[in-house]
Amino acid sequence: MAVIGFIGLGHMGGPMSANLVKAGHTVRGFDLVPAALEAAQANGVTVAGSVAEAVTGAEAVITMLPSGKHLLDCYEQVLPAAQPGVLLIDSSTVDVADARAAHELAGAEGFGSLDAPVSGGTAGAEAGTLTFMVGGAEEHFQRAEPLLEPMARKVIHCGGPGNGQVTKMCNNLILGASMVAVGEAFVLGERLGLSNQALYDVASISTGQCWALTTNCPVPDLVETSRANHDYEPGFSAALMLKDLKLAESAAQQSGTDASIGRLATELYQRFNEEGGGSYDFSAIIRSIREHSERAEATGTSA
Repeated sequence: MAVIGFIGLGHMGGPMSANLVKAGHTVRGFDLVPAALEAAQANGVTVAGSVAEAVTGAEAVITMLPSGKHLLDCYEQVLPAAQPGVLLIDSSTVDVADARAAHELAGAEGFGSLDAPVSGGTAGAEAGTLTFMVGGAEEHFQRAEPLLEPMARKVIHCGGPGNGQVTKMCNNLILGASMVAVGEAFVLGERLGLSNQALYDVASISTGQCWALTTNCPVPDLVETSRANHDYEPGFSAALMLKDLKLAESAAQQSGTDASIGRLATELYQRFNEEGGGSYDFSAIIRSIREHSERAEATGTSA
């Protein structure tokens, strides 16, 4: 069993660190939010008073932070306090450039590092069924795999430094665009007199089948696991979807990739967030589609 420093004990990091404790690891955690520290302590995490205290003596350090700036600022505190041979694993979702900058900082100090963002949301974090998309050297991946397994259903090595973030962005571009398309299809069907049940029964076994339809359907009472059944209480919020789509859009611009559908999905989630939808599940974007359709009909304008 390992001694693990864990920085960032919020909605994702809190349950992730708890699963490491359940697996028998010693976890020293730090967060700026007192309530997060209290919850982590109740789950067996040894609460530290600072980043440096959490990192000192750890064999591995896991970070789960809001942005690339937070990550790079955190590494300024982590690196001086880390012992030789420590493995740095960042599970935040950040820009590819920031992820690779973090790898460079770690490498310059002689530390192994991985970018290991996750898919699965808070439910996956609590259940220990996250998918880790890992970028970095094979030797570091092999060291990290047994540490990540208590938090995961799948741990997948995606290639060199930054490729975990690349994978996450590509995946969520697909997810965000798919949810918009599914929402538009249901609203179109409703407005033309088709029942939601009939559309689901056909699309779920036909070429329109996708995760956004069959696992997180934006219409209630069709799929047991849908957040629509719970007034769109977030499993993965619209605000976080917008963040990930913006990261994908930035990466597309930097790489010269024509990502027109991703850009449009970003614009639609931006609109939904500006309308106050950011705290709801990302599937709630169907509400925005429905409302704009009704408004266009009432005013005789294009939706």
